[in-house]
Amino acid sequence: MKIVLMADNRKTELLVNFCIAYKTLLTKHQLISVYSTAKYLKSAVGIEVSGLNVDYLGGIEQLASRAEFDEIDCVIYLRDAAAEVEAESAPSDLLKTCDSNNIPYATNLATAEILILAVDRGDLDYRIWLKDTKVS
Repeated sequence: MKIVLMADNRKTELLVNFCIAYKTLLTKHQLISVYSTAKYLKSAVGIEVSGLNVDYLGGIEQLASRAEFDEIDCVIYLRDAAAEVEAESAPSDLLKTCDSNNIPYATNLATAEILILAVDRGDLDYRIWLKDTKVS
């Protein structure tokens, strides 16, 4: 499965701790993030994360585009509800695209844990079947 890992600035350490806790599960999948977060997760946790080599907003736009074409399977995006987001439309566009394409996402630690455990149990394996049955 292709899993997106992202976090707002004040939630980055929480994302690192989440990745440490679920490292064994995460390493079974292809992980994607924006370049700076990918680099940070690689050094802090020691997991392989593909980084989109663009700035934060451009990375979110690329992820939204990948979601539009069903190239990602789930998103873990730990958001800081208390922070004023400068470019609220970009993260919101990614989540709207996930909603319209039935891609599950988590925006807080509780739902992130539920989502990663569901992935590990195979609850999202239907996404692989859907991709395999699509007519080109």
